[in-house]
Amino acid sequence: MGHFGDRVGRKSMLVVSLLMMGVATTLIGLVPTYETIGIWAPILLIVLRLVQGAGVGGEWAGAVLMAVENAPPKRRSLYGCFPQLGLPSGILLSQLAFLLLTGLMSAEAFAAWGWRIAFLSSALLIIVGLFIRLAIEESADFEKVRDSGDVARMPLVEVLRRSPRQILVGSLASIAAPAIGYLVSVYMVTYGTATLGLPTSTMLWTLVGVSVAWILMMLASGLAGDRFGRKTTFAVGAGVGVVWAFPMFWLVDTGSVPLVVIALIGITAANSIMAGPQPALITEMFPIRLRYSGASLSYTIAAILGGGITPLLATALFAEFGTSAAVSVLLAGVCLVSLVAILSANRRLLRAEEPEPDRRLPDEASA
Repeated sequence: MGHFGDRVGRKSMLVVSLLMMGVATTLIGLVPTYETIGIWAPILLIVLRLVQGAGVGGEWAGAVLMAVENAPPKRRSLYGCFPQLGLPSGILLSQLAFLLLTGLMSAEAFAAWGWRIAFLSSALLIIVGLFIRLAIEESADFEKVRDSGDVARMPLVEVLRRSPRQILVGSLASIAAPAIGYLVSVYMVTYGTATLGLPTSTMLWTLVGVSVAWILMMLASGLAGDRFGRKTTFAVGAGVGVVWAFPMFWLVDTGSVPLVVIALIGITAANSIMAGPQPALITEMFPIRLRYSGASLSYTIAAILGGGITPLLATALFAEFGTSAAVSVLLAGVCLVSLVAILSANRRLLRAEEPEPDRRLPDEASA
């Protein structure tokens, strides 16, 4: 996705990633049962999940580049934070869909066929998303590169050769945000129900409320990134993650729902403060002609290490030591890695290309 995003354009890759994610998600709702086709049922499910993953692999960089590269220079952090709202918004919508379906039918009906409704309904998102993405214009920055004839022939190879430190710093700095995101959305639900004995519906409604606050905090963080600087804002978020890792589980382990809400709002605040300026911060590390490849590579490495592995490690650590303190150490350590990585980045590393001054008239720029 990064290769073709730098060669063909951001818009086309956004359409491809949407179709891959949307079609695969819809088809999951149509997969026959094991009783019908045997071993092919789980094989088809895994294949469709892999197609989803491939779509996600190119989605983040394309979305944030369209936002950041079309933003006024002094609003890049705010514009860039909007694609980041996908995580809390997705958690919010998915929990509401699950709660609605399980509330309207019996557990037996939901397990037999009701779960398919949520997947099939994603076809509506494809239609809406496709309409929006086909209507938007190509990134202004990419158009300039294409018009100048400076499009990279092998952008992935070139970015690995020219910007290895940016990829390293960008990947390590980006680990904490997805780690927190998936820890909250995946691990904490299981922890709350299996370990604390809270009802599943209670944990899901808790996530719904936390997700609303999450969205608002992320927007505020995007504004803060433009006001106080991307690096400073991001570092504050990583620091909050280090400090809050232990108090979070102290509060969660009480089993008190209000305290659980406070605990999760605290840790999602850390995620939000990092995630708000993250798109502008990461994309500006790379020159425009290599930006899709560099940003995709950095984010995906971080998503695998942070988002993919952290919930598994958290589960393994709790099983091994039998205490949430072990998970707190893991979370604090991940946030510390991001904090050290971003503090190590100097201005030259963070700004591959200075944004052009906003030459529009004051009224047009403010609009």
